[in-house]
Amino acid sequence: MLAAVLYGKEDVRVERRPTPYIGDGEVLVRIETALTCGTDMKVYRRGYHARMIQVPSAFGHEFAGRIAATGPGVDGFQVGMRVVAANSAPCGRCFYCRRGAFTVCDDLLFLNGAYAQYIKIPARIVKQNLLPIPDHVSFAEAAMVEPLACVLRGIDESRVVEGENVALLGLGPIGLLFVRLLKLRGARVLAFGRRPARLRLAEQLGADAVFNVDLVGDIPGQVRGLTEGRGADTVIECVGHPSAWELAVDCVRRGGLAILFGGCATGTTVRLDAERLHYDQLTIKSPFHHTPHHIREALRLIARRVIDASRWISHRASLVDLPRVLAHLAQPNGMLKVAIHPQEND
Repeated sequence: MLAAVLYGKEDVRVERRPTPYIGDGEVLVRIETALTCGTDMKVYRRGYHARMIQVPSAFGHEFAGRIAATGPGVDGFQVGMRVVAANSAPCGRCFYCRRGAFTVCDDLLFLNGAYAQYIKIPARIVKQNLLPIPDHVSFAEAAMVEPLACVLRGIDESRVVEGENVALLGLGPIGLLFVRLLKLRGARVLAFGRRPARLRLAEQLGADAVFNVDLVGDIPGQVRGLTEGRGADTVIECVGHPSAWELAVDCVRRGGLAILFGGCATGTTVRLDAERLHYDQLTIKSPFHHTPHHIREALRLIARRVIDASRWISHRASLVDLPRVLAHLAQPNGMLKVAIHPQEND
């Protein structure tokens, strides 16, 4: 089969690899669509992921396809079934899982290898996070389940309620998903981004005000000016850079909440005003990843067209074009997600 392999920083090669062998409880999926994502771009730029990838490695984690084979002991899934799989599954037994904290599981099992013609789904993921796709949902739409599930968990952690002011920093695909979900909760969304096409899409998705950060000299001042001098009730950061983390805290009101959603590189440090954290009684959260509950909720929202997943997919390409696609995504442009179609290379 063809598969994209990450060898290091900005070094991805599409090459022939053996089709995976499946064992007890496992499923082989023929990938019909894989999606690019911000995490993959960080991995591409850095050449690694501290938790999920040790190079050389197949990578990519948003995908949907058809079952090509099932191993002994697999129930409820048949060859030919259209499925989407999450990229992880908790152990269900450790200290954290027993308390429902699945995203900090001691043995959180990750799955990578979506940029390939086939992928082996481990038994634990088959049991917890392999879901049939409704007939009316396309493979590309179904592949949006994983990023949407992450954002759903971020929304739950924010506990935003109707009428609250939320400042959103960063308008990549994740930030734009936050715009849509925040509006469904009735929040007033102040969206800050850089690329004009994404600013326009944020408006279309319901943002109450959008701002180009290159044209706004004082972002915290802008937020305070729109919130009667207080600052936002909640600030959600979707950039993944220390300066954005610091900016998020600067934009939040007394007693407010800063959600630091974008992951920074290993070893990153940030500078925060300890006096303000204490005396302004700020709350800071940094939710990571998703849970089996959020995976199912994401598929439900997509199936019911509450989230029109197709709006987040701006381009398509074949698997052999992936290195070129990643290099292009690494440059400033208006692209959102690219749908990669591995079977077009047969």
